[in-house]
Amino acid sequence: MSETRNNLIGLDRDELRESLALAGVPENQQSMRCSQLWNWLYVRGVSDFSEMLNLSKDLRAELEKHFSIQRPEVVTEQISKDGTRKWLLRFGSDTPDSQSVEIETVFIPEPDRGTLCVSSQVGCSLTCTFCHTGTQKMVRNLTASEILAQVLIARDFLGDHPGQEGKSLTNIVMMGMGEPLFNFDNVKKALLIALDENGMAFSRRRITLSTSGVVPEIFRTGEEIGVGLAISLHATTDELRDVLVPINRKYPLEKLLEACRVYPTVSNTRRITFEYVMLDGVNDSIADARRLVQCLSGIPAKINLIPFNPWPGSNYECSSKKQIDRFANYLNDHGYVSPIRRPRGQDIMAACGQLKSESERAKRQSSLIQLKE
Repeated sequence: MSETRNNLIGLDRDELRESLALAGVPENQQSMRCSQLWNWLYVRGVSDFSEMLNLSKDLRAELEKHFSIQRPEVVTEQISKDGTRKWLLRFGSDTPDSQSVEIETVFIPEPDRGTLCVSSQVGCSLTCTFCHTGTQKMVRNLTASEILAQVLIARDFLGDHPGQEGKSLTNIVMMGMGEPLFNFDNVKKALLIALDENGMAFSRRRITLSTSGVVPEIFRTGEEIGVGLAISLHATTDELRDVLVPINRKYPLEKLLEACRVYPTVSNTRRITFEYVMLDGVNDSIADARRLVQCLSGIPAKINLIPFNPWPGSNYECSSKKQIDRFANYLNDHGYVSPIRRPRGQDIMAACGQLKSESERAKRQSSLIQLKE
């Protein structure tokens, strides 16, 4: 069987109909078969054409011959003591001479929801100095199929498909490996499929896209996808943000914050989330908190304070609990909801800013061993 069969996961409805035509489905049946396939893929979550029992055996065989709906390989699953799960996924090559790639996906359970942190790229090109993922070289963008596969894998492991126990996965955050807005088209395509009411049926209020500040694509995100927006801010001056989040040199604070002010869906009921990692002696003073309030003036905003999650080789330390509390109290006193994010999955390197594929770690460790020898 061909190793390069096109994967039907990640195709929009028009593309799916075109694929059915290629498989010989008569034109007058294509719309119905498309709806059936859509239901099998995104509602029932099947990964084998043989399970699609309302399709004829001949059609199932023809689909199997030409197309794939298989999941990526789950290399490892780690479960934290706090219930957080992390999967290392390996995607096979699209062509025989290309290499497979690996990414990490994290599920965070809460009493009232379950959030999947989804990756959009293999590696990252942004080199934010406090982020472990930023130390991994950018390899490539993930396809819409590979983005959606992370959701399907999580549903498989959590038993979230019809006939299984419950609905654990309720929220998606595009906050995994990579910068989503550097992969806008694939992210848009994947999220619109996730939002489809006849498929995965996620609400726009339950999907959040996080960006480090790719200003030209921010308005498009609101207008063309309409999901919640989160901004990786982390500093209140261009001088510091240029260091912490180097993309700021191209899109400085003034331009970034103006893009937030005109974000299409922003309102008092749909606030923009500003993420702010707390770095000891770097950005955690009350003067920083005061400037943060000034920066966000006029923007319906919520501020997530993130205690820095350490990783090997980092030059930063987390602010003290006392200082984080002082910072949060100042923001709350000035009208901003400012929860302190409780670190999750630290024992399996699954916390915010810690994602980096095991293959990259192994390559680096192997190189270090060779150098020592």
